[in-house]
Amino acid sequence: MATDALVVLTTLGSTGDARTLVRGLVEERLVACGTVLPAASIYRWEGAVHEEEEVVVLLKTDASKWDALAAAVHERHPYKVPELLAFPAEAGSPAYLSWLKGSVAP
Repeated sequence: MATDALVVLTTLGSTGDARTLVRGLVEERLVACGTVLPAASIYRWEGAVHEEEEVVVLLKTDASKWDALAAAVHERHPYKVPELLAFPAEAGSPAYLSWLKGSVAP
């Protein structure tokens, strides 16, 4: 089953920042929903290895919203270089995909 659905991943430094970002994106119909998960991240930044508590956000949207979603995340994200990766959904339940598409439609 082909689909235009995307799962988009980003990380933030706090649950509060994540909830604020997701709520705004849902209200603007750029995403159907977002899931906020606690995480520990280990990464290299500016020549040093860092370990931080972060929050992973999984955003579910339609591919037609990608450009506007990416612009909104980059505009609002507190990180200098935010993680923003999109993964195509190969398949999904028809009812969920219909709800997703309807949730981001104007």
